[in-house]
Amino acid sequence: MAEPRSADLKALKALANPLRQRILELLSASGPATSTTLAERLGVTSGGTSYNLRVLAENGFVEELPERARGRERWWRAVPQDLRLPPADERDDPAKAAIGELHRLWLAGDTELYERFERERPRLGEWADAIPYSRGAITVTLDELGDFFEAYLALLRRYQRPDGETPEGARRVETRMLAFPAPAGEEAGQD
Repeated sequence: MAEPRSADLKALKALANPLRQRILELLSASGPATSTTLAERLGVTSGGTSYNLRVLAENGFVEELPERARGRERWWRAVPQDLRLPPADERDDPAKAAIGELHRLWLAGDTELYERFERERPRLGEWADAIPYSRGAITVTLDELGDFFEAYLALLRRYQRPDGETPEGARRVETRMLAFPAPAGEEAGQD
């Protein structure tokens, strides 16, 4: 897994774009592709995907695979990331706006992805009910919440393997973790 890197404003703006998010999702889920292939899958022009791939590459989110190139055809892959958003007290207004848009895009993308799963579920065989789901709450300090998140990331990394190390019968499983402070008045012991 990649070393943690803090997102600067340029990287945040690069990510806070719906088409770039869709490009990253496709490259992450389906592997390397050309701008033409991505354009066909996304229903946009190859010029649009080419431009957005270059923006993503400038910010270290994708990279070119020259060994797969043929003529003018360029292949791209997603670069594994451990991207950390800047703490709230270090965000200026443009960073706050970019992070807000990024969170909105991620949540909308996750909702759409789950809806696609539900539509395809009848065809998934034994994987149809493979949906570990947990809702809960923890009572922690800010430092403990940071430790909790790092422990979650360590667990996630334990199961992220290169293609050559994937066991037979394994498939990609989307995982998400969302933790946020309870709204005022909803904490334990409050009326």
